[in-house]
Amino acid sequence: MPKMKTRKSAAKRLRVSSNGKVKYKKMGLRHILTKKSTKRKRNLRKAGVLHPTEEKKVKKLLPYKF
Repeated sequence: MPKMKTRKSAAKRLRVSSNGKVKYKKMGLRHILTKKSTKRKRNLRKAGVLHPTEEKKVKKLLPYKF
């Protein structure tokens, strides 16, 4: 059976933690930062964690990460 292909766009945006959770970079921290509060910008810096129902979809896109 041939190897499964990884979706490179997903591989660049998502990574799997040691616990098996999927982490991603939150959006909204690139431009128009003056109107956003300092607290909001600080929280956007932290990595987001995907919901378990979304992880099932990601497992198809990244077959060799899990």
